[in-house]
Amino acid sequence: MTDAKKSLKRTLVGKVVSDKRAKTVTVLVERRVKHALYGKIVAKSSKYHAHDETGEYHLGDMIEITESKPISKTKNWVATRLVEKAAAV
Repeated sequence: MTDAKKSLKRTLVGKVVSDKRAKTVTVLVERRVKHALYGKIVAKSSKYHAHDETGEYHLGDMIEITESKPISKTKNWVATRLVEKAAAV
């Protein structure tokens, strides 16, 4: 029963838009929502700072981030896995 326990932490998938900071990546998470009045589908986005201990995630990668306890003033997410590697230019 303990192995099948569902995690209560939120997870999001987004694109790494900055990897310049030490042990931190900035992740852009986009979601599509219906406008309340007009009904049009609108893209909304949020940026999150995620902890990347080993520095394995780079610009353009699609990664999954998981909510955690606050690590710093702006960082309370941890990069958990690589969803898709950035295309080589």
